[in-house]
Amino acid sequence: MLDILKTGLRAALKKIVNSSGIDEALIKELAKDIQRALLQSDVNVKLVFEITKNLEQRSLNENPPPGLSRKDHIVKILYEELSKLLGIEQTQFSFQPGKLNRVLMLGIQGSGKTTITAKLSKFLSKQGYRVAVIGADTYRPGALTQLKTMCEKANVEVYGEENNKDSPQIVKNGLKHFESSTLDVILIDTAGRHKEEKDLLEEMTRISKVAQPDLVLLVIDGTIGQQCYNQAEAFHKIVPVGGIIITKLDSSAKGGGALAAAAATGSQIMYIGTGERIDDLEKFSSTRFVGRLLGMGDIQALLDMAKRLENEGDEERLKRISHGKMNMEDFYFQIEEATRAGGLRSIMENMPGFSGMIKEDQLEQQEERMQKWRFIIQSMTKGEKADPDLLNASRIKRIARGSGWSEHDVKELLKAYKNSKDMMKASKGRQMQGLLRKMGLG
Repeated sequence: MLDILKTGLRAALKKIVNSSGIDEALIKELAKDIQRALLQSDVNVKLVFEITKNLEQRSLNENPPPGLSRKDHIVKILYEELSKLLGIEQTQFSFQPGKLNRVLMLGIQGSGKTTITAKLSKFLSKQGYRVAVIGADTYRPGALTQLKTMCEKANVEVYGEENNKDSPQIVKNGLKHFESSTLDVILIDTAGRHKEEKDLLEEMTRISKVAQPDLVLLVIDGTIGQQCYNQAEAFHKIVPVGGIIITKLDSSAKGGGALAAAAATGSQIMYIGTGERIDDLEKFSSTRFVGRLLGMGDIQALLDMAKRLENEGDEERLKRISHGKMNMEDFYFQIEEATRAGGLRSIMENMPGFSGMIKEDQLEQQEERMQKWRFIIQSMTKGEKADPDLLNASRIKRIARGSGWSEHDVKELLKAYKNSKDMMKASKGRQMQGLLRKMGLG
């Protein structure tokens, strides 16, 4: 996704991370590298200069908060400025329980709107919503057939009338057809139109009056770049757009421009299409998106975990962990936290610098090991947990018998514990402190 932007930003960030010291020349070089990466991704020139000017000035003039190095603070500033580019995170729209939520899908021709409608039906179904679709695109040959074929994969019913060209009437009939169903959401697919096509825009107004939507979603092709702004603005004047879905970001060099332009309209970017498969749709979060661009994974999930560590872990424990003096109880605490945060898969995907580096089968094997380790640690005495150096051959044998796992598994746990402890010690606590203090936490 957005490979040019991703590569450029990560290369720029690497210079800061790998530098032995931060000076004015390095900060100016970083700003120029970021500038180049954004311009190559078709982001508006004015926005690019605004971001890089803020980045440079803040990096030179701001003092890092206590517990955060200057290097980490610059990464934080870069993250904040890029998030600002994609719009301030707004309250996520949520469907009202106990009523039928109507969603009107709009877009220009060729934006991938019918495909996105099917993808969204699958996405919402997986979230537990009961979904149905009305196919009201009467202009494009085969649109209804395509919609039905795709929605079959999501096990979602589609209402449509092959020989009827009156779109508002189809919507009216479709709503009547589903009125006795126990549905949560109805998606209404409409014909693609252009901001200059007045007849189609007028039809869109009539469809909206019939549908009385709770949410209007505008689907925009990410490959058109900065033109997204004009398209979104034109549609918004006709029907109030509640959210935007940007498609084709998997291969678009102009994706950065599309995202920035859509955010600039003030309409919330709600979903992004990231590939061809029906499952290639995800909820948009500027926090998560910027994190992935920078190779920092899902920053928000990581921050949530860090908050839990701060709220639930006592200061003494956090101090021990961050200074590489943890005991086995602390290691167990970390395993428990990883499980609560969605398992090792989630943590490794979210961990700055680790995103995408660990193979699927390796993750599964490691998660299995962690499950074993929990049982093994539970079989230790309080004294052994406090001081794992006590674990000699006879104690290892006893723990293996008590936990139901092999002596090899016990030794593997001890090795992982020692490696983790050594890593914390070698980094003088920066690994864990970065986790807890990154983005100014604590």
